[in-house]
Amino acid sequence: MLAAVYHGPNDLRVENVPVPNIGKGELLVKVLRASICGTDLRIYHGNHRMYKPGTVRIPGHEVVGTIEKLGEGVKNYTIGQRVFCAPNTGCGHCLQCVTGNNNLCANYDAIGITSDGGFAEYVRIPANSVQQGNVIPVSESVDPAVAALIEPFACVLRGHNALHVKTGEVMLILGAGPIGVMHTKLAKARGAGRVIVSEPIPERAAQVGRMGADRVVDPTSEDLKSVLDAESMGHGADAIVVAAPSHAAQESALDLAAISGRINFFGGLPKDHPTIKFNSNLVHYKELVITGTTACSTADCWQATQIVNSGLVDLSDVVSQRFPLRDAGIAFAAAEDRKSLKIILEP
Repeated sequence: MLAAVYHGPNDLRVENVPVPNIGKGELLVKVLRASICGTDLRIYHGNHRMYKPGTVRIPGHEVVGTIEKLGEGVKNYTIGQRVFCAPNTGCGHCLQCVTGNNNLCANYDAIGITSDGGFAEYVRIPANSVQQGNVIPVSESVDPAVAALIEPFACVLRGHNALHVKTGEVMLILGAGPIGVMHTKLAKARGAGRVIVSEPIPERAAQVGRMGADRVVDPTSEDLKSVLDAESMGHGADAIVVAAPSHAAQESALDLAAISGRINFFGGLPKDHPTIKFNSNLVHYKELVITGTTACSTADCWQATQIVNSGLVDLSDVVSQRFPLRDAGIAFAAAEDRKSLKIILEP
């Protein structure tokens, strides 16, 4: 089968490799579509801790496909069934796993991260993942490219659930990359009264304006706080998502939040510079709630799949470009252009 294989930093080779063998309790999935995300870009550049020097592995963890083979003992699935593969599988017995937060398991596995993933014609789903419900049915009416976005959308959903956004509230999203756009779409679907998005890149600002933002602000030429005050009658933002890995954005969120506002630090900062200047008096006197979310649990993926299956949130315009798997190198370059949203590989 054809696969895009990581051989080292900046060395991704499209080559022929054997189709994975599956064992008892496992599934073989024929990949329909796989999406490139920021984690894949870090992997490509050799900056992911699970890709140690000498690792040769197939990345790709945003995957949808059809079941090609059932391993011995697998029940409740059928050959040809369309499924989304939730990537993160916890150990199943630690405190985080038993409380539904398997994305926080210290000993997790994930396709495309610790085992071969979906930038290939076929992907093996381990027995532990099958047993824990990571293989989720997807409606045949959903574009497979859209279904491949369920994993990042589940991450967005987890951030929203932590913020408890109420109907009619003012929501501010800092950053209009693919994650910021999905936050915007979900905020509107859940009844946010006004969604303000801050984005300095013109192409991304224009995109998010077409995709549901009530007001888009260029923070390099406009005073974001003044705009927010005008949009919120001087109240500030009830909920803020910092969807960009920006020190300044995280710091500014404290001042931009309304009294009793909630903030989600969604985008992580570089590991070599992870700290910000933090005015704790703003937290104290405004009674702010600051949250952080990372990745998504299997439960988040099930909820996200239900939303996508229902059509409540349309992610079709988040797909910017599609490339055949043989052009994976070109696709990765497109994913880094800071103008496109999601790039899809089609095996």
